[in-house]
Amino acid sequence: MPGDHGKQVEAYLAARPEDVRQRLQQLRALILATAPGALEWFSYGIPGFRLDGRPFIWYAAFTQHVSLYPMTTAIRTAFAKELEGLETSKGTIRFPLERPLPVTLIKRLVKARVAEIKAAG
Repeated sequence: MPGDHGKQVEAYLAARPEDVRQRLQQLRALILATAPGALEWFSYGIPGFRLDGRPFIWYAAFTQHVSLYPMTTAIRTAFAKELEGLETSKGTIRFPLERPLPVTLIKRLVKARVAEIKAAG
């Protein structure tokens, strides 16, 4: 139910400190702007989006960073140079709270993720 997911996302955001909430809202807006047609949803206890009926991308807040995932090995490899200086792990890219979000990089990562979903059909 889309309405329930929206309420869960809003509750998740509201439970975060103001500075972290702003960062998450910025990520959310970047994803929506870069992936037209993505539908907001909530699973695994965090906000995310579906695209073409398939799980697409999630974002979440932690003590020292916000994360974006899943970021496949192919994406992390393709963007390795641009990801230098950022913490990554299997499927995750972490953006430290003390630095501004790399907006252009995030848009490119989201576009790469859209391409993967479209290619998977």
